Amino acid sequence: METWDAIRARRNVREYADRDIARADLERVLEAGRRAPSSRNWQPWHFVVVTDRAQLTQLAKVWQGASHVASSRATVALVATEPEDDLHREWLLYDFGQATANMMLAAADLGIGSGHAAVRDQEAARQVLGLPEGYECVYLVALGYPAGRRIEPVRNPDRRPFDEVVHWGRW
Repeated sequence: METWDAIRARRNVREYADRDIARADLERVLEAGRRAPSSRNWQPWHFVVVTDRAQLTQLAKVWQGASHVASSRATVALVATEPEDDLHREWLLYDFGQATANMMLAAADLGIGSGHAAVRDQEAARQVLGLPEGYECVYLVALGYPAGRRIEPVRNPDRRPFDEVVHWGRW
């Protein structure tokens, strides 16, 4: 798939087919996250890949919006050391957003669906993931082949009109 097609095809997928993801494809998605831009080339991320069904079921409980994680074929937990101050928290969230977007676009390019989630219950995430003290799970990216329609460019995206969003030169 071309980059523009992957951008147009990427959508949140929360229902997954009973089909494993090849290790090489998972590694490509992770490499896309690893290569994401980062403030001052800080690269604050660690990625924990979860494929065990029992772990995925437990991980789905870390936030009310993470239920789709339980049925994913793999979920990537994006992990960082706890930021030392508000500035580093802002950098971390921005950097992790870029890593998440890169992973989701790489997945779309491979025909793999993805759905992101926040993490509210850090203690539960620490237990499931075996995180050391001083680390937190920032986001989750669930992965799997869609149970419904394939990953392909969306013709009529549910987005605000271009002219309502884009301002040239001044507001």
